[in-house]
Parts: sequence; C-alpha cells; structure tokens
Amino acid sequence: MGLVNKLFGGGAPAFPPLDSGHYAAERVDAVRSELETLMGKTKDRLELVPAEHTAYVFIGKPPKKFGVAWIHDGKVSNFKNLVEEKGVTPARLETLVGELQEAYQHSASAERYTLSVGGREVVVTPSDELERAVHHAIQAVANP
Repeated sequence: MGLVNKLFGGGAPAFPPLDSGHYAAERVDAVRSELETLMGKTKDRLELVPAEHTAYVFIGKPPKKFGVAWIHDGKVSNFKNLVEEKGVTPARLETLVGELQEAYQHSASAERYTLSVGGREVVVTPSDELERAVHHAIQAVANP
C-alpha cells in the first residue's frame, strides 16, 4: 500500500534538497554527530529545526504522533530527560505536547527541505518562528 500511495500522490510530500550554501546546512553540520547518534536509536521520520545554538528534532509524524528531541552543547535531550531531571509531571508533559502540536501546525506553510544525513533523508525546516515557539515551550517546562 505504501508504494501505491507514493506512486499516486498519497505519500509524504517531497521537498527540495537543502542547498549546501544555505545557512541551515551549516547549522545541521554543527550537530551532525549528535543527529547521527539519534538516528541510530530510531527508524522514525526526523524533521530538524536548526537554530543558532540548538537543534530541535520532531520524531515521528507531527503534528499527530511524535516526540521531540533537542541537541544542545553536544548532548541530545528529550521528554524523558524533562521527567527524570526536572520532575515534569505527566499532566505538564501533555500540555507541552499540545503546545508543540500547535506550534507545528502553525508552521505548516514554512519552507521545508530534505538533506541526507548518515544515509537517511531528513526533513529540515529552517523556521525562526517554529524554533522560537518550540524553544519557549520547552524552556517554560524545564525552567518554570
């Protein structure tokens, strides 16, 4: 069925390749090692939102079923880290997921590209607006 969907337009949308001269390509290169480590832990679709000092990674199928990881200072963090290190409650985590869903949906018209990383295609969304919304939502939970 997946092949039929792809052949007849029902599959994932195709995005243009990210030009190596695009500022987002440089930001991806800065976190490539950590991103490849994350890729080794999941076979799910990855969508990277690169920022100047952080990269946010939507894992799965946002805005419906997804997780989020963020790469900062050479470390990959995720929701589990928020629970373990910050004591975030399941209710607050559910609110965070709702805020991230809303931010993702709001960025539906943002430009998206593909980039090969570690032999896999990754979607790259260089959106300052999405980056700010995700950063704000996670920081509000991590540092109440």
